[in-house]
Amino acid sequence: MTSTAPAAEPLLDWTAAAQIAGRLARPGTTAPRAELDELVAGLRTAAGDAVGHVLDVTRMAPAARLADGGLGDVHVVDRAGWTRANAQSMRAMTDPVMATLGSQVPATSAGARLAGAAEAGGLLALLSGRVLGQFDPYGADRGRLLLVAPNVLQVERALNLRPRDFRLWVCLHEQTHALQFAAAPWLADHLVGRVGGLLSGVTESSLRMARAPLRQKLAVVGRTVLRAVRGELVTPLDGVLGPAERRELEEITAVMALLEGHADVMMDAVGPRVVRTVRTIRARFEKRRDGEGAPALDVVLRRVLGMDAKLAQYRDGAAFVRAVEQQVGRDGLNAVWSSEAHLPSAREIADPRAWVRRVHG
Repeated sequence: MTSTAPAAEPLLDWTAAAQIAGRLARPGTTAPRAELDELVAGLRTAAGDAVGHVLDVTRMAPAARLADGGLGDVHVVDRAGWTRANAQSMRAMTDPVMATLGSQVPATSAGARLAGAAEAGGLLALLSGRVLGQFDPYGADRGRLLLVAPNVLQVERALNLRPRDFRLWVCLHEQTHALQFAAAPWLADHLVGRVGGLLSGVTESSLRMARAPLRQKLAVVGRTVLRAVRGELVTPLDGVLGPAERRELEEITAVMALLEGHADVMMDAVGPRVVRTVRTIRARFEKRRDGEGAPALDVVLRRVLGMDAKLAQYRDGAAFVRAVEQQVGRDGLNAVWSSEAHLPSAREIADPRAWVRRVHG
């Protein structure tokens, strides 16, 4: 008779995290029922219209088209709905890590798991007010597009944008992400594997940190905040990354920079013929991204949470995409989706000519 090792408990209670995030997330901009109905319908229409434009401008083809012609399910959600969806996806990504680590992770009390859920829920609630849309390749069999309706309404009002144009512009970005995963069916598993490896390393480092003296823990937190105040790019993982994990994070960040930069370039490449006010939207949106006029505390908080690192991904990735296109054109750029071996490294994101030499000779 053979015995099997008990399954490792989740790192935290993700169900509780989703519930906490849902309660903490502020509802955001409100409007009369008729206007909200029009907003939801407009976002669904924009998501559908964006597919054809994205296929045209990227010159990419999905490995398989859905019966309805789309690239994934479309969900128009509120902030609480976005937090629930992301808690679900984060659990799907962290559970395999726990299964791999198994007995290395000491059993945690219900109180500790709930405390972790409260921390994760609070972070999700905070981020829920800053996300316009997100393509989640892990949320359903064919991926799902999440459009956060109150945030879209808030930004288009704050920036005085033409609603129809802005909603289509947002959907162009997210449907480009959907096409990336549809054109490269191996990409989702590749990212899960790399992120899983990173999380395993981070979890092991965190366990070592948990046994460290309080003074050492406070020193790590203090250094992270000080770097953020100085204006350096930091991420929430900075305090627990060893050299190997830092290198792995750099390579994952390179892939994310490609995904975000590619989507940013393509959403503008459709041009005024499709989105009449695209140049106005981009100019005003970039000012908002940069936090122009934001309180100093908000700027520091954004850095500590890694949001500025996210903005750097958009810019570095977009610069890579434009530089590659100048050398080998859009079809030459699309070689990046043909295999894992053609993904750019962190060094190649900074030096696009090195990628061109390696892939195109």
